[in-house]
Amino acid sequence: MLPGRLCLVPLLLALGVGSGGGSGDGGDSRRRRLLAAKVNKHKPWIETSYHGVITENNDTIILDPPLVALDKDAPVPFAGEICAFKIHGQELPFEAVVLNKTSGEGRLRAKSPIDCELQKEYTFIIQAYDCGVGPQEAAWKKSHKAVVHIQVKDVNEFAPTFKEPAYKAIVTEGKIYDSILQVEAIDEDCSPQYSQICNYEIVTTDVPFAIDRNGNIRNTEKLNFDKQHQYEILVTAYDCGQKPAAQDTLVQVDVKPVCKPGWQDWTKRIEYQPGSGSMPLFPSIHLETCDGAVSSLQVTAELQTNYIGKGCDRETYSEKSLQKLCGASSGIIDLLPSPSAATNWTAGLLVDSSEMIFKFDGRQGAKIPDGIVPKNLTDQFTITMWMKHGPSPGVRAEKETILCNSDKTEMNRHHYALYVHNCRLVFLLRKDFDQADTFRPAEFHWKLDQICDKEWHYYVINVEFPVVTLYMDGATYEPYLVTNDWPIHPSHIAMQLTVGACWQGGEVAKPRFAQFFHGSLASLTIRPGKMESQKVISCLQACKEGLDINSLESLGQGIKYHFNPSQSVLVMEGDDIGNINRALQKVSYINSRQFPTAGVRRLRLSSKVQCFGEDVCISIPDVDAYIMVLQAIEPQITLQGTERFWRPAAQFESARGVPLFPDIKIVSTFAKTETSGDTRTTAPKSAVLEEMLHNLDFCDILVLGGDLDPRQECLELNHSELHQRHLDATNSTAGYSIYGVGSMSRYEQVLHHLRYRNWHPGSLETRRFRIKCSELNGRYTSNEFNLEVSVLHEVKVSEKEHVNHLIVQPPFLQSVHHPESRSSIQRSSVVPSIATVVIIISVCMLVFVVAMGVYRVRIAHQHFLQETEASKETEMDWDDSALTITVNPMEKHEGPGHGEDETEGEEEEEAEEGMSSSSSGSDESEEEEEEGTGRGRHGQSGTRQAQLEWDDSTLPY
Repeated sequence: MLPGRLCLVPLLLALGVGSGGGSGDGGDSRRRRLLAAKVNKHKPWIETSYHGVITENNDTIILDPPLVALDKDAPVPFAGEICAFKIHGQELPFEAVVLNKTSGEGRLRAKSPIDCELQKEYTFIIQAYDCGVGPQEAAWKKSHKAVVHIQVKDVNEFAPTFKEPAYKAIVTEGKIYDSILQVEAIDEDCSPQYSQICNYEIVTTDVPFAIDRNGNIRNTEKLNFDKQHQYEILVTAYDCGQKPAAQDTLVQVDVKPVCKPGWQDWTKRIEYQPGSGSMPLFPSIHLETCDGAVSSLQVTAELQTNYIGKGCDRETYSEKSLQKLCGASSGIIDLLPSPSAATNWTAGLLVDSSEMIFKFDGRQGAKIPDGIVPKNLTDQFTITMWMKHGPSPGVRAEKETILCNSDKTEMNRHHYALYVHNCRLVFLLRKDFDQADTFRPAEFHWKLDQICDKEWHYYVINVEFPVVTLYMDGATYEPYLVTNDWPIHPSHIAMQLTVGACWQGGEVAKPRFAQFFHGSLASLTIRPGKMESQKVISCLQACKEGLDINSLESLGQGIKYHFNPSQSVLVMEGDDIGNINRALQKVSYINSRQFPTAGVRRLRLSSKVQCFGEDVCISIPDVDAYIMVLQAIEPQITLQGTERFWRPAAQFESARGVPLFPDIKIVSTFAKTETSGDTRTTAPKSAVLEEMLHNLDFCDILVLGGDLDPRQECLELNHSELHQRHLDATNSTAGYSIYGVGSMSRYEQVLHHLRYRNWHPGSLETRRFRIKCSELNGRYTSNEFNLEVSVLHEVKVSEKEHVNHLIVQPPFLQSVHHPESRSSIQRSSVVPSIATVVIIISVCMLVFVVAMGVYRVRIAHQHFLQETEASKETEMDWDDSALTITVNPMEKHEGPGHGEDETEGEEEEEAEEGMSSSSSGSDESEEEEEEGTGRGRHGQSGTRQAQLEWDDSTLPY
């Protein structure tokens, strides 16, 4: 029975049962200690070390071995149970909890998510505690200290980032590099797996570059500076978890050319805005010599405009206008005019209407009608033309006739001719036999490369027999060969002048054209009896565009320069490269036309270098650029003025006639787009019309509804009005044409003086005209302004019909409004005041004023009749002297204030009836006014006024 008792002792001790003894607190504590010593004999036991792993951003720790504490006092309550695990360390993010006191199982966990980037590993001490001898946590025993090592497992949460946002490198063309530059990326993850960069990759495709695992970039082929100056590639990086970089990095590789001599810093495309004046072409150009020893340099700038118009941008006015503009002598005959009813011999030719260029394909020619060119050109005359000609087709070159005057029938003699043969220009001039019976110069030959270079050139042949001089593009050329011939025997055979071929009228079965021309001609003219001066020739062929030098005085020392006559070629020479650079930077392009021809002008810069001694000289490649002339603003030419008016027949019959356009205005505008100052708004742009000034080259006045009858009507214009303004005109039954380059104001002034006359206007009701003006030979035209002129015919009426006409609108009279009369009528129609005294006084004063007015009217009328008999003509626009309407109702029925202004309508009536009838009419008017005072004067006078007012609503203006 003893063991059983011994087993119960701890239980009794735990319940506070004793066998006896003293009482009090001191005794109780001693008893508990004794009881604990007897019951809780052992310390808890745990492993000596633990190794744990926790995943980043998680709180669960996996321990090896598991956290379990054992106590040999088990199964004694409290003493054999595990109550706690305690961690020793400062601010550790972990805690240990007991899962089962009896089994001693515990768990180690994180208080909050763990960040591997802050700390990768943790090491601390842990101990286990039993429950002691009671629930009051008294007499706990703790285990030995165990070491816990926790490793944080990384999560690939960060993407690689590059150390630099962009990289830049410079390489020389033509080389293969092992490494041009190295890019480097980093990763903020904590583990080697996720924090290391395992791969780099070039994102940009189709580039001659590659990158290795370490970020070294190399080129895979030789780079060429001329092909591409710069490369921009994007590179990305991957960590070992194959996570790509958050943002790619930019790598810029500049290709440096191998030093090659040549011009640097120039622009291939140069835009020119019309009206901008002189514009520098190479403001920053300089020559790179690569340290070459250069002793002198010659630079040639060439503006190539041979495909623009007739070789360059020239004025596109008609030939007559250009001749007038350049001050050429009068009497010039245009052999290739624009096709029209009067000049129809060019209608069958191929023509480029924009420039009036006639193209001859070797199968056509034109006959000049008889009378256009006089038969005798005299010993002095001039032939001018623009010609573009290439090598003659075929093996055996034939004569290509430009101008030929030959026999029309029977024979085949050439009296004078201009032709091309084997790229030589030949002028033939055969004198008549009666002028001289000796050998005379007959053929003049010029051999020039330009004749067959397929480019436009301006030719002028000045004849002062026996001397013939050729001007080509302003330069003088003497014939290299002159052959003599006998004069032509006289005959009465008519001659035929042709262009583009020569007429063969005799010695053949059927007359036909022969010796056809292949090429293009323009502005072919002949001036009999006079030669043109060098100044006029230069003006006619002058280009309006070319090269220029800004600030000639600022050119460096030792710079020599030279322009060709058309300023399309500039040659500069010097021995200092710096001075050449500065001089070339001042070379500019200028186009003086207000409306230049838009398009491309090619520009070439060539160089010749001389070196010191016998050194090998550097070679400088040519510069090929182009000037883009932008489209000029197109003007809108508008004609404004009176479109319809009437004039008495007498004015049409007078020597002065009727001015057709006394108030015409010529206005030119262009649309200018205005943008809103606020760039955030999306409102549409508004167009504003602005006025611009420019010249005109002709205005045509056409007669509509049939030509003029020269037996009774014509259009007239004083020649002095034209000559003062340097204009010319032609007149015909179809209309009037004013031409010549002049300002719009000049044309306005001339048109103001254009008159129409008709000697028999009785059968004429209306005449209609149309006017249209042009700038640049029809490139810009105005609106068609129509004018209708009507005749006011004379009407005879009898005296008995005068009263009826008082209330009927006269058919050809324009109503005349008098504001003062209307205001007085309005005042008289006001309701009378209540004060009778005021009414009586007003009536008396009115009667007195009427009497005085009638008296003054009588006196003025007598003087007016005397002046009318002395002079019948007047300068007023309205001439009514021929009208026979003789009653002036305003004088007879209206009050004072009207008589002096409205007595013209009764002048002839008063002269016939005498003073008595006028007096009686005035007395009756006074009596009526007095009687009307008592019957309601205001109402009746207003009624009579309404009956007598002119009704002008039906009059046409």
